[in-house]
Amino acid sequence: MEPAILIITLACGMLVSRVGLPPLIGYLVAGFVLFLFGIDESSLPMLEQLANLGVTLLLFAIGLKLDLRSLFKAEVWAGSSLHLLGSMLFFIPLLKLLGLLGLEQLTGLELNQLALLAFALSFSSTIFAVKILEDKGDMQSLYGRVAIGILIMQDIFAVAFLTISKGDVPSYWALCLLLLPLAKPLIYKAFDRVGHGELLVLFGLVMALVMGAGLFELVGLKPDLGALIIGILLAGHPKSSELAKSLFYFKELFLVAFFLTVGLNGLPTFSDIGVAAILVLVVPIKLILFMYLLTHFKLRSRTALLSSFSLGNYSEFGLIVAAVATSKGWLPPQWMVILAVALSFSFLFAAPLNTASGRLYQKYQSRLKRLEKHPLHPEDRPIPVGNPRFLILGMGRIGSGAYDELRARYDGEILGIEHKQELVDFHINEGRNVVQGDASDTDFWEKLDRAPNLELVLLTMPHHVGNQFAVEQLKLLDYQGKLSAIVKYKEDAQSLSESGVHSVYNLYEAAGAGLVEHLVKELLTPSGNAPDNPDAINHKNEAEPLEASQKD
Repeated sequence: MEPAILIITLACGMLVSRVGLPPLIGYLVAGFVLFLFGIDESSLPMLEQLANLGVTLLLFAIGLKLDLRSLFKAEVWAGSSLHLLGSMLFFIPLLKLLGLLGLEQLTGLELNQLALLAFALSFSSTIFAVKILEDKGDMQSLYGRVAIGILIMQDIFAVAFLTISKGDVPSYWALCLLLLPLAKPLIYKAFDRVGHGELLVLFGLVMALVMGAGLFELVGLKPDLGALIIGILLAGHPKSSELAKSLFYFKELFLVAFFLTVGLNGLPTFSDIGVAAILVLVVPIKLILFMYLLTHFKLRSRTALLSSFSLGNYSEFGLIVAAVATSKGWLPPQWMVILAVALSFSFLFAAPLNTASGRLYQKYQSRLKRLEKHPLHPEDRPIPVGNPRFLILGMGRIGSGAYDELRARYDGEILGIEHKQELVDFHINEGRNVVQGDASDTDFWEKLDRAPNLELVLLTMPHHVGNQFAVEQLKLLDYQGKLSAIVKYKEDAQSLSESGVHSVYNLYEAAGAGLVEHLVKELLTPSGNAPDNPDAINHKNEAEPLEASQKD
């Protein structure tokens, strides 16, 4: 591969990132730049292979994170299906009208071609939404989970199209793939034995590219579909999340090649840019349709609005659909370029909109609440808290351990908050006072009843961003009691201390102190090797060794 390809791609990605936009816009620009200056034809096959690998690993990663139960919620499966139908019913007449008005790119297109374009334009960007949600720390918020669920349904629609578009009649051997679930115990045993290093990465690549893509292609099915199904098969394993993280940068790097190949299709003309700009001007229609549908599924106006903002753009999967359509001659090649420009413009529109989403909701809150349908969604209703003395935000292993210790030592009501309903049910069965709620959601604090006797808030959520956000919200509520939080890194501890947290508990440092204390009690003291002054051990962050060493 030419060194210039890497240099130009890096430069464009860094420049775009500096202005707060997703780097993939820079990769699209890099593709246009490379096309302008010319590229060694010997590099094109390699880029195309890497692009295909990127798409395959993207679908495999989606499968690894897929909780099939979440797709059966009405706001997800019905919301995404109705939005797809509504978008196509909107875009087809719009595109036909623009063609009649004289836009050459749309003049003469048949109804099936317009339907293909409408289908591609109906998708929202998974990459963009995930980045926005991660930056905000809202991946586990209700609106974040709804947005991700809808995106996964859209991805499934796209994969179905890609499978059908292959056009070949599958082999009779394809029926044998129905036996794949029977191989699950054997695959899981191999998964258990690969460890946590490079073998885990190799295992993931074999599963995605050989067991998934390779096997499905062998029997005449779309390879990407195979990667998705194998990913779903592995999703129930405890190490599936770790595998997804291990493959993350492989996937991202290969997807860079995909965006480069899009740009290498040719430079947009002024007319192409004009069509792309028109398409971006109607993105608010997609947003309004999402808002209408989600409120009709009884989600609060804030939840619906923030989910809609996350989905208010065009998608890289739309480009993948367009790439297949142009390669088969179903669409003119110029539409790859137009959709690439429209995708970039939609990100320019969506990025500041998502940044300002909270302020926009506060400004128009009274109007937006009129859209709500009652009774509200069970996960979106006000949170009754009683009058606790202690509040614990995050009821994982650390939070539950803290709950039990407080209950044993102190009088007064204790309340735990946990966003995972299955954990809430578990704690209730164990006799703990726990309610469902997401402390990383601004509206959680608005729904939370005031507790006048609250003395202490423990922040035991696994992500620093979530704990930091909770501190800011407590400040806005003028909370005057004590604050304590867990951290993993020194810089996080400093940040929370500066924010007003009274006690910061470093999990890793506490695990070390706990280990030494354990050694003193169990090993060193009986043999006469205890230090002269055992009390000199730092007990500032005293904790049980097991509790401190486990991740929430």
